[in-house]
Amino acid sequence: MRTEDILVDARGHRCPVPTLRLRRALEQAPAGARVRLLADDPLARIDVPHFAREAGYELAERGEDAGALSFLVVKG
Repeated sequence: MRTEDILVDARGHRCPVPTLRLRRALEQAPAGARVRLLADDPLARIDVPHFAREAGYELAERGEDAGALSFLVVKG
């Protein structure tokens, strides 16, 4: 994670809360911002990519480490 990335830690919350927090962060961020979402709800694997695609954001990266899901979304 780059130091200028915006971090949204939604671990411990069930969908749709992680996606809603991601949306709020992206709405408040300037164009070109990179927002990293951390979530541990398995449904985020489906919800976050769907949200990014529908809202016109780029899902630049996704990963998983010890049960924590990580998504890097770029605001165009």
